[in-house]
Amino acid sequence: MRLVYRALVLTFALATSAAAQTSAVPIQTKPLDPVNMDRSVSACTNFYQFANGGWVKTHPIPPAYSTWGSFNELQENNQSHLLAILRNAAANGNTKANADLKKLAVYYSSCMDSAAAERAGAQPIMPELSRIAGLHDRAAVENEVARLHSMGISALFGFGAQQDAKNSTEVIAGIRQGGLSLPDRDYYLNTDKRYVDIRAKYQDHVAKMFQLAGESAAQAAADAQRVVAIETALAKPAKTRVELRDPNANYHKMTAAELKQLAPGFNWPGVFSGEGRADISTINVQNPVFLKSVDSLLTSAPLDDLKAYLRWHVIDAAAPNLSSAFVNEDFRFGSTLSGAKELLPRDKRCARATDSGLRDALGQAYVSQYFTPSAKQRALEMVRNLESVFHDRIQTLGWMSDTTKAQAEAKLAAFTNKIGYPDKWRDYSTLEIRPGPFVNNVLAVQEYERRRSMSKIGQPVDRTEWGMTPPTVNAYYSPTMNEIVFPAGILQPPFFDPNADDAVNYGGMGAVIGHEMTHGFDDQGAQFDAQGNLRNWWSAADLEKFKRGTGLVASQYDAYTVLDSVHVNGKLTLGENLADLGGLSVAYAALEKALAEKGRPPLIDGFTPEQRFFLAWAQIWRGNTTPEAARLRINTDPHSPGEWRTNGPLSNLPQFAAAFGCKPGDPMVRPDSVRPVIW
Repeated sequence: MRLVYRALVLTFALATSAAAQTSAVPIQTKPLDPVNMDRSVSACTNFYQFANGGWVKTHPIPPAYSTWGSFNELQENNQSHLLAILRNAAANGNTKANADLKKLAVYYSSCMDSAAAERAGAQPIMPELSRIAGLHDRAAVENEVARLHSMGISALFGFGAQQDAKNSTEVIAGIRQGGLSLPDRDYYLNTDKRYVDIRAKYQDHVAKMFQLAGESAAQAAADAQRVVAIETALAKPAKTRVELRDPNANYHKMTAAELKQLAPGFNWPGVFSGEGRADISTINVQNPVFLKSVDSLLTSAPLDDLKAYLRWHVIDAAAPNLSSAFVNEDFRFGSTLSGAKELLPRDKRCARATDSGLRDALGQAYVSQYFTPSAKQRALEMVRNLESVFHDRIQTLGWMSDTTKAQAEAKLAAFTNKIGYPDKWRDYSTLEIRPGPFVNNVLAVQEYERRRSMSKIGQPVDRTEWGMTPPTVNAYYSPTMNEIVFPAGILQPPFFDPNADDAVNYGGMGAVIGHEMTHGFDDQGAQFDAQGNLRNWWSAADLEKFKRGTGLVASQYDAYTVLDSVHVNGKLTLGENLADLGGLSVAYAALEKALAEKGRPPLIDGFTPEQRFFLAWAQIWRGNTTPEAARLRINTDPHSPGEWRTNGPLSNLPQFAAAFGCKPGDPMVRPDSVRPVIW
């Protein structure tokens, strides 16, 4: 089972290439600006439009993006800081005193060297492509799969280190379904014309990439057909994204001998040895049916098909970091899915790549300049305030028994809070970054990260690690770590503003904190105990009541239409929708507590504190999205679109109706019979 932390939002970055340099986007200076509203729409009819209609109308999507909203604006601001750090490092020859800063300078500079990329063309990947072309039997194919995994290329399936979901103190090996290039299994299997057209464009894209790598048009067309055939065969036994949300159904821990029995045709000792871990004895298999199919595929598929598939995955992984011919073709097909019209500037591509690759080196430089200890302390105080309120709410839940309440309180008390940045930074002393083709430095980083990851297997879990970089505009909850994490990048306006009133901060960052806390008790998080173990701690009666409430939420979101006949997937987005509802409830209670202690402030721009709380929540979800990106997100993203992250939870809250005078029958007031009351 692969457990992914429950993030506040997922962002898509399909357009990541060279173009003209652009400037940073100014951040809104007024915490809540009435000019961003649309007062022609009643708050009780469509609160998202009421709160954000003015902004949505005046902020079209820039051509290089598939979405544009509050998150993007803050990301652009953070990226301007990263670029300043990287440009200064690249321009400063005296970096010998700081080895990590020197690595940043060389890494970023090699990425920015477009002339070198053009001269190199496909040459950086030709040795690997030639190696694959020379494979003469299936044993050699299996060895190459292991080799690609060690390079960070997950051919056929995913393999790596993972926390044992039922023994959260240990790290074990894990095998998960994978090996696909399109975003989801349905892109290969759905017979609707929209998907048929995407598959045709994808096959054409693969053929064009093969030609760029030196194949004739006829050979490239044949190899592209082979790639699609292999990936379609992998898609058929793959679980859906909804099925992957069931942690128990994805936990199949077994010995190496049992793995050999499950998939006897694959050389597992060779895979483990190729990773430098011949000693692996315990493995979790996320999807045994998928793995058996891979085993059969290696026996039944023509050797040329398998070789074409492996060559494609080398090309596809390297394409964004090669010459403009590869980058442009990569973007051309990516825009089919994203709707972006232009390539991103090269400097932004390189800043993102450096943030992803040398994450702690750049993160440490970022927080030293742009995140103060006082900001960290203020955020921690808000987290503790929210935890106190959450504790009180558990105590007063009418539907939960005292026995289950005690377990829930123990889990809440065991939360680890991570604010801003890690207490321990990664050691890059063994990583060598050299001037030259950027793709070689990317490979060096991937191999470094792979060795680092594989070395964890069999070791105790390191609970100091972070899953996001410090400049990231996001936050997350990890069920196996039982931790909530808030990078420095999100602890800024419009989420948190030290100059704003309490209502705005509780409606923004407070609700974000409450969101991550509630993930510990959503339909997935509620299956893990205080130590992060996958274990039922509920009474049977309480669990049944909880499932009835979550079922109401799933049905509610199933009914929301995104565009034409495309609806929100209530089961896929259930965890995030529950976190939004719970987070808002807890944050609102925390605001009321603060108002009772400090006294009520005067109206601001004609709005009460309660109204400003809900306006602050709405403004962080404002945004515009291309139709292509909207479709992609509905298929793959566990988060609902911004409009429904605003209107969905608020329509369930009597506090919202009271704040704006909404009455039964208004669209923003759900009837009591279908209104969930959970956390």
